[in-house]
Amino acid sequence: MAAGYGDLLRTRHAARLLCGTLVGRLPNATATLAIVLFARAEGGGYGLAGALTAVYGVGNAIGQPLLGRAVDLYGQPKVMLPASVLSALSVVVFTVCGLSPLPLAFVAMLLAGFFTPPLEGGLRALWPSVLKRDDRIHAAYALDAVAQEVMFAVGPLLVTLLVAAWSPAAALLVINALGIAGALSVVVSPPSRGWRSAPREAHWLGALRSPGLLVLLGSFFFVGLALGSIAVAAVSYAEDHGGGLVSSYLLSGLGVGALVGGVVYGARQWPGAPERRLRLLVAALAVGYLPLVLVPGVVAMTALTVLAGVFLAPALACAFVVVDRHAPRGTVTEAFSWLVTSFGVGAAIGGGVVGPAVERGGAGAGFAVAGFGGCAALAVLLVTRRFLAVVDVLPVVERGAENDRNAVVEPGFRAGHQA
Repeated sequence: MAAGYGDLLRTRHAARLLCGTLVGRLPNATATLAIVLFARAEGGGYGLAGALTAVYGVGNAIGQPLLGRAVDLYGQPKVMLPASVLSALSVVVFTVCGLSPLPLAFVAMLLAGFFTPPLEGGLRALWPSVLKRDDRIHAAYALDAVAQEVMFAVGPLLVTLLVAAWSPAAALLVINALGIAGALSVVVSPPSRGWRSAPREAHWLGALRSPGLLVLLGSFFFVGLALGSIAVAAVSYAEDHGGGLVSSYLLSGLGVGALVGGVVYGARQWPGAPERRLRLLVAALAVGYLPLVLVPGVVAMTALTVLAGVFLAPALACAFVVVDRHAPRGTVTEAFSWLVTSFGVGAAIGGGVVGPAVERGGAGAGFAVAGFGGCAALAVLLVTRRFLAVVDVLPVVERGAENDRNAVVEPGFRAGHQA
């Protein structure tokens, strides 16, 4: 297993692209915590801090697919680096002006979220041209999903350390400076500079004209809802079981489970069509969420969260493959960005919906919302399975090679990619 991932990361440009993308996404991964800490330090209440993070999230949800479409049309460097700089400058305005005037703070957060570069979708568009073999590409999708778990665990810790060493404002500025550095590392690389999307049919719906993609977006909206509700329910559970670090145990358990599941899943090639496999993985994910409503003692509950997280990274990795197969020609970055948006919006709504449930029925009711989310995600895939039918497509690398005919590339390097 280690040898397989080592071979993948030793491929030219692979480690650089993965690391650069993760560093470039740090501002987005840490935004909620960093914004709340800054707003509180400036004298704002939790209500105001929550409103600022919500505005950031709305901007991000709108901007990701639009910027993804721009990347497909104009290439990665012309979109991602300017977007990263504009997002960081908006954060600079926010930190310099603080909460006064308040309308300016909200505008700054909206723009910071909107201009967050679609590095996540961009990386997945680059993998075929870099790795050149289907088995490596599928393993890279799994490693990508695992790396997200690491980033969302390490990012908040980095923010906390920066706040302790300097201030919340400094934490925001440093994190966004790192974001620009990560984006720069990606867009100046030969794969990013040489990549060209396939010619696309002019259509105002873009990637959304694919029924299969719409099914995926609907399903992973509910997966996001489940995860967003677990984060809040974990805090309620901790209050009933001694407080302190109990909630972090549960959330870390989810991350550990996803890490293990993703590493194992990506270490081998799985038979059968990914569309069918995705239904099985989401079914396992839904089943894993259901026992959380039992809310046993802390040790048992932590073990349950580990089990609940095992199938998250494999489901995401499989979804990446299915997106790649069903996105309309020339819309691959936009399609991946829509998946990010759907997932994020679901998580935000889940965090809002679970609050009343916890107030009425305690932590068990909160985790029941997560169980509902998992079951709803599976139901979407089952009810609409005819729209996510198995498609007859060329292997990923052959599709990329077909696109490369008109791409500008360095010798021995293929840069195109077709969804």
